[in-house]
Amino acid sequence: MTDRTRPMYEGSGDPARQRTDYYPHWLDNLADDVTMEGSVIDGVVRGAEDVRTVLSYARTLYEHQDFIHIGAYAENDFVEDYTSTVRGEPIANIAVVYRNAEGQTQHLVVNHRPLHAVLLFSRLLGEHFAGTRFAQYFAAPPPDTHHD
Repeated sequence: MTDRTRPMYEGSGDPARQRTDYYPHWLDNLADDVTMEGSVIDGVVRGAEDVRTVLSYARTLYEHQDFIHIGAYAENDFVEDYTSTVRGEPIANIAVVYRNAEGQTQHLVVNHRPLHAVLLFSRLLGEHFAGTRFAQYFAAPPPDTHHD
């Protein structure tokens, strides 16, 4: 039997749910030694300034966010489960925000899907951060294919 269920990463399809105004308030309360890992990142981004820099640009690539769930997770943590599009490609993400005892964002796990969208997102981040210390975390831009 074939499963004809629509993949979750395609979103609800309801334009009324496609938010462009969401701001993650946990981003304003990063621990100095916060870490972030994820499917578009090769390695671990460390430090409040670096995490904020990467996330601030990454958020601009979303055309909207269609939330499935946003809110408290466990005792002191937070989760965002949403879909979006990046350059017209459907993408979904589950972000788990772990807070320390002071309530600061201590660790982020950001997991996007499906693979083709993950690779696109990472490549776009790589293009934006090319030539900076952040470039090491993302897929390299494709080589120049122009021949003279």
